[in-house]
Amino acid sequence: MIDLIGKIVEVGTAETLYTGKLIEINDNEVHLEAVSGWLVIPIDRVAFVREINAD
Repeated sequence: MIDLIGKIVEVGTAETLYTGKLIEINDNEVHLEAVSGWLVIPIDRVAFVREINAD
C-alpha cells in the first residue's frame, strides 16, 4: 500500500467509505487528506484501501 501514498484512494470500513489523498499508512493508522479535513482511521477498522481510477 506504500505505492498509493500521494494518490486519491477509497478506504473502506464496516461503517463507511472514506475518500481522500493518502498521506500516510503505518501499523496503527491510515491518514487521509479529505475535502472535509484530515482523517485518521485506525488500521484495525480498515477493510480495504484502493486507488480511485481517474477515467
